[in-house]
Amino acid sequence: MKRNNFLHGVIVGVFSFYIFNTIFMSSDILAFKSIINPNFKISQIFSVLDKYYINKYDKQDAENSMYHGILDSLGDPYTCYIDKKTLSEFTQQIEGSYVGIGAVVSVDDEDDCLVIISPYENMPAAKAGILPGDKLLEVNDIKASKNNYEAIINMLRGETGTAVKTKIFRPSENKTFEISIMREKIDIPTVLHKVFNKNIGYLRITSFDRNTHEQFLDAYKSIAKNNLKGLIVDLRNNPGGLLDVVVKIADELVPKNCIVYTEDKSGEKKYFYSDDNYIQLPLVILINKNSASASEVLAGAVKDLKRGKLVGTKSFGKGLVQNLFNLSDGSAIKVTVAKYYTPAGICINGTGIEPDCKIELAPENQDKLISSLNLNQDLQLKKAIDLLNKN
Repeated sequence: MKRNNFLHGVIVGVFSFYIFNTIFMSSDILAFKSIINPNFKISQIFSVLDKYYINKYDKQDAENSMYHGILDSLGDPYTCYIDKKTLSEFTQQIEGSYVGIGAVVSVDDEDDCLVIISPYENMPAAKAGILPGDKLLEVNDIKASKNNYEAIINMLRGETGTAVKTKIFRPSENKTFEISIMREKIDIPTVLHKVFNKNIGYLRITSFDRNTHEQFLDAYKSIAKNNLKGLIVDLRNNPGGLLDVVVKIADELVPKNCIVYTEDKSGEKKYFYSDDNYIQLPLVILINKNSASASEVLAGAVKDLKRGKLVGTKSFGKGLVQNLFNLSDGSAIKVTVAKYYTPAGICINGTGIEPDCKIELAPENQDKLISSLNLNQDLQLKKAIDLLNKN
């Protein structure tokens, strides 16, 4: 069955980059020595081009395309080559800030178009009116597709105060339009919080970044002053992040047990456990079709350990783990190195996680920002509050 397959890949871009929709084995980047010298056949090709090719060409771009092609040939959308410039920007972003439009961009496998997965609240893309599900057709008059994903992501990033021109197709309204978005420094808030009905805590996690666990603890501390009777953790439109970070957050929410385990190509398993200190409040997790990767680790643990209820729609279905390997010239490759399994031994890759209470949003609300919905529109959140009020 065809379905949207958003990369975060390593994320996100613009928060558009790769980390999102990618779950990394750890927050540490692995490195190994590598000699980046073209072999004799490649040298022959460049020799002919240099001597006879009638047009100018960029040899570095040609080499990068070659490296991209090697990894693209594997047919794994999560395994890819990352050039030096992109890697530098990614490293800044994983620390929690970058300059761009503030949106998670990925690939729609159905048509190879780039799709906006999640514009970050109060950031340039969202303020310009970009919605989840919008297709990114062009950036600065360059056609956007799976084949130039990284180049497009780089174009969306830039200097603070500069504008980038985009051409957008909105499937929900069947219309195409152009819009300029002003780039800003994006300090990424990954945990948002509020309290409903004076005693229902709400934490929305937008991604599992390096600082997300700390933000989670700060946010919970802030709402815990309200004598809470229940807690909602909203993972809708959360495309993933760092495995060690989601394990830390799961440890705050579930009792002592296995949270998740991974299995690599040799069959070696690695288990991640929680301790017996956790937030002992009735718990509801919100998920939807864009809850992926690390989000599914948390949702899977809560469901398998019967720690709480899952409300919403079936999650994305990405049960794969990537590592980032630095190459000696400053570039890197992101490689799928393992599958992960929920405590019950289920690999959800390609299948996703079914909620305990399946609740669809009305069609007219499905493409809107989660934060823009009120309780009468957000039927999933309303159901979560109702379940906790019954406790």
